[in-house]
Amino acid sequence: MKLGALTMALKSLRHRPLANAINMLLLAVGIAIMTFVLSAARQLEDAALRDARGIDLVVGAPGSPLQLILSSIYHIDIPTGNIPLAAQATLEQNRLVRKVIPLALGDSYEGFRIVGTTHDYAAHYGGQLAEGRQYQTEMEAVLGAAVAARTRLRPGEEFVGSHGLAPGGETHEEAPYVVTGILQPTGTVLDRLVLTSVESVWHVHEIEHGITEDDAEGKAAMEEDRELTALLVQYASPLAAATLPRLISSQSGLQAAQPAFESAKLFRMLGAGVDVLRAIAAIILLAAALSMFAALYNALEERKTDLAILRTLGAPPGKLFRLLLAEGLLLAAGGAALGWLTGHLALELVGRVLADGRSLPISGFAVAPDEIWLAAVALAIGLAAAALPALRAYRTEIATTLSR
Repeated sequence: MKLGALTMALKSLRHRPLANAINMLLLAVGIAIMTFVLSAARQLEDAALRDARGIDLVVGAPGSPLQLILSSIYHIDIPTGNIPLAAQATLEQNRLVRKVIPLALGDSYEGFRIVGTTHDYAAHYGGQLAEGRQYQTEMEAVLGAAVAARTRLRPGEEFVGSHGLAPGGETHEEAPYVVTGILQPTGTVLDRLVLTSVESVWHVHEIEHGITEDDAEGKAAMEEDRELTALLVQYASPLAAATLPRLISSQSGLQAAQPAFESAKLFRMLGAGVDVLRAIAAIILLAAALSMFAALYNALEERKTDLAILRTLGAPPGKLFRLLLAEGLLLAAGGAALGWLTGHLALELVGRVLADGRSLPISGFAVAPDEIWLAAVALAIGLAAAALPALRAYRTEIATTLSR
């Protein structure tokens, strides 16, 4: 009965299960690391670009420009401070500015940031209501899709914020919010936020400082010192990019940070770590190729007599050549499939941990276009490892081998 090279290769591999399993696992580790790095880097970059799209400038308190971007666009850092409310009116009157969106930060609910802003903020990210209505008055709030899914709050229910970003901070029990609506998923930072009016944030901190509705003097003092955390700015003209950041940063108490520039800096910083992981994966893949070559070569030495007998039974040299190549390809394909699945499983687990931390989203179900070449790399490794043993099998001398 004639057997194809693939069938014979499968039977051959089953005779050395431990060695072949080790080679396959070594290749799988390298492919898994490559898969994880490529997919995670692409997802994080895409998410960062989505969140920053359409925001040309962020105006906030002096400090680290990157911290200002992280806190005001991605909401994964603490703010650099506050700026005077008058800065918003000044920018809105500037002809180089198309739109200004104010942000008032400081509190959170179960780790999700509470953002005091206008309805323009949700509209900027394409936010549409899935339930209820938008907030209209003080102490009303709308939940992003991820917040609603995690907290299970529904319209009409109340919650209280806590100071800072981390769960477990000092709560403002005397100033509860009422949920008025829930937003549809957008795939942006909006999903992980609680939106309310700027006046609501001010009201919470008035109560925190002991100022009541009857305290006219205290309220008047607070009105004079109203502050915002940051302003998100859209340019009205390309000329603004050349003049506005410098103009703003020259003013006392203000800083202008450009998301495109700071995000590029962040990607460069992360890129160094990504390159290190890629180098580690490349070394592991090289080790897998050498190990696979050694295994196939040793297997060939052990089976010289068997291959010579196959030749005497009529097997052509080309079939022996294809047999060894098929073994290398099967090992490589198995390792690549196992590594790819492991890499995406790790991505999903990490994504769920990050979701608990209210960070940028990562999913194991997203496939980066760069992953396509990993299969080709794995198969090339299998072919390269099997090439020399296959060539030796092709050149097997029947008489010489059997005479030994």
